[in-house]
Amino acid sequence: MSAPVRAAGCVLWRRSPAHGVEFCVVHRPKWADWSLPKGKLKHGETELAAALREVEEETGRTCRPTTRLPRVHYRTHDGRRKTVDYWLAEETGGAFAPNAEIDEIRWLPPEAAAKLLTEARDRALLAQGLRELALGGG
Repeated sequence: MSAPVRAAGCVLWRRSPAHGVEFCVVHRPKWADWSLPKGKLKHGETELAAALREVEEETGRTCRPTTRLPRVHYRTHDGRRKTVDYWLAEETGGAFAPNAEIDEIRWLPPEAAAKLLTEARDRALLAQGLRELALGGG
């Protein structure tokens, strides 16, 4: 059995005068889905470094990580095992530019973001991030 694919990402959020808080969701045209920003670790890279790099590559945003969220395990589209480490992270700047991997991002209040996310595991992470923010973790 091969080692799982290792990846990392963030539940990215920002303060919003209209909604209190908004979360960033990304559209991946290759899979025609809405997800949280994440990606594979590079050789020798830590999980946190990969999470911050992937957020910036996919969303154009920099961020400040706070709370480490639960590790997620699942199988990829081709059946390989995948492990993803996540952090709750506040957006600190930057601007999005569409690319081949991510063609659109949306900043949405929690309920709308949860409805748009394709996978239940991403909705669970978003809910955990929201709980952490309510507890002062952000």
